[in-house]
Amino acid sequence: MERREFIAGLAALPLASPLQGANADGMIYRQLGTTGEKVSAVGLGGYHVGVPADENEGIRIVRSAVDRGITFLDNSCDYHDGKSEILMGKALRDGYRQRIFLMTKFNGRTREMAAKNIDESLRRLQVETIDLIQFHENIRLEDPDRYFAAGGAHEAVMAAKQAGKVRYIGFTGHKDPLVHLRMLDVAAQHKFHFDTCQMPLNVLDYHFRSFSHNVVPRLVKEGIGVLGMKPMAFGNVLKAGVATPIECLHYALNLQTSVVITGCDSMERLDQALEAARTFKPFTQAELTALVAKTREAAMTGLYEPFKTSVEFDGTASHPEWMG
Repeated sequence: MERREFIAGLAALPLASPLQGANADGMIYRQLGTTGEKVSAVGLGGYHVGVPADENEGIRIVRSAVDRGITFLDNSCDYHDGKSEILMGKALRDGYRQRIFLMTKFNGRTREMAAKNIDESLRRLQVETIDLIQFHENIRLEDPDRYFAAGGAHEAVMAAKQAGKVRYIGFTGHKDPLVHLRMLDVAAQHKFHFDTCQMPLNVLDYHFRSFSHNVVPRLVKEGIGVLGMKPMAFGNVLKAGVATPIECLHYALNLQTSVVITGCDSMERLDQALEAARTFKPFTQAELTALVAKTREAAMTGLYEPFKTSVEFDGTASHPEWMG
């Protein structure tokens, strides 16, 4: 869609708070940007379902999540070298595929590598169509240029959409809000509108290189679905002892997120995520102020968000073959 056509359509849409709506079993459902899709406000992270040594346990987690109201499933072509997608593909048999909104990510920066990633994901997930495909690890200032370059990944994504292999298009990243903003700027230059954008959103991010302050408002203004990840900063909020798991999930749900993606490598973690959805209520300003006041000192060192300050989470840094 041409950008000017999208903006004209957006102006005609009714405004709605993403914090509204819950069904009888306690799950919250929100609009995914301006796609017209409604998805569960809590999403199941794909990385963690590949953690259990017993494959059947991972399948049980996925199916239990869906049975209990989670409809948004996250994944990536590189999680456990493809194991997470294979496991999720098995879990989505027997009618489960029709009940969920499926997202995965690709790493290739060239048209050839991106197309290869997408086709491999389709095969591992055992599906004909991926609901949402996302350009993974937009973490370098030149990544937007690589994505939109002639012969770049965007060409592969648009070809996949034309062929019916994918429905919606987004991007992810965990390093710095400046890189996300640059991707949005470069997309605008190419008259392209992303459907979604994924980033770390947690009680530490509120203070340090903040995606919630610097990126979320622009996404909401442009009608792009906000996908929050790392609500506990990969467990580091808990290590710092500054907030509980439920507080972390409630904080991320309180933002203007379409989905908060959380990792569940056990049924206990899944129960925790569902309890957070069931008990969520929008914060008062006093509640928000009190919570983030507890996290400021730990946040400002950057130590507890290593995905922003180190290469520990940069899969593309250790796989130059993906870069082209």
